[in-house]
Amino acid sequence: MDAVDGEPGTVRPGGRTARVRESVLRAAGDALVEQGFDGLDLADVARRAEVGKTTVYRRWSTTAGLVADLLTDMAEQSEPRSDTGSLDEDLRANARLVVRTLTDTRQGPLFAAVVAAATCDRRTAEALHRFYAVRIEEWAGCVDAAAGRGELPPGTDAREVIRAVSAPLYYRLLASGDPLDETVADRAAAAAAAAARAGVYVS
Repeated sequence: MDAVDGEPGTVRPGGRTARVRESVLRAAGDALVEQGFDGLDLADVARRAEVGKTTVYRRWSTTAGLVADLLTDMAEQSEPRSDTGSLDEDLRANARLVVRTLTDTRQGPLFAAVVAAATCDRRTAEALHRFYAVRIEEWAGCVDAAAGRGELPPGTDAREVIRAVSAPLYYRLLASGDPLDETVADRAAAAAAAAARAGVYVS
């Protein structure tokens, strides 16, 4: 059971309840973008989603449980990894996907709000860590494949390579405020690929 401390709302519903979940998660995302985690309120989310308050409180219980389910949904909706047969092309695709997400008018502020919330809320932090674990695991396959083709030294830590691609991009979003574009994405991918080939990520 993929739950945060067993909280309601962190298990995928099926059937008719899927429509309620979709409406509530979209409303929660809107509220996070507009007001941040501190302003997130289950009653307000229910109003935005046009769903009964008791339904939201029963299924999600807390704002942390709601954010955890939102992150689960975002992981499920993320694009699958690239498989071009080239490490450089695959890492470039990963970096460009990260940049597209972080510069999206909705997704960018949403990620920033969730990351900010994770710094002061343990359950949100755990949900965020799980989200990134899923995405890193997804893309690590392209590094493992490259190692299998002989492009990388044996023992290369695929997950560290993928982390190295996105780290400078998140730094720009959250710390420096410098522009994010495809040129920056390509540079991050090339740097990670060069370091991997040099054996930096051999464990």
